[in-house]
Amino acid sequence: MEMNTAELKIDIINKITRLKEARIVEEIQKILDFELDQGIFQLSDAQNKRIIEAAQDDYLTDEQANKDIDEWLQGK
Repeated sequence: MEMNTAELKIDIINKITRLKEARIVEEIQKILDFELDQGIFQLSDAQNKRIIEAAQDDYLTDEQANKDIDEWLQGK
């Protein structure tokens, strides 16, 4: 039997109230906060830099990355 959205929400609430570990409740809270956040996601400077580099086609292909890794490992 498939539950409708309201029944599913009640079922989830009931399960959460039975949880004993605070860690699990905190993880659920993080998921809900992330999903319900309507604000603008703030990127770090490093993330912004990588986005700009990717937009300018300044990135490694999978093949090139593997080649670089192999060369680095051979130098060890």
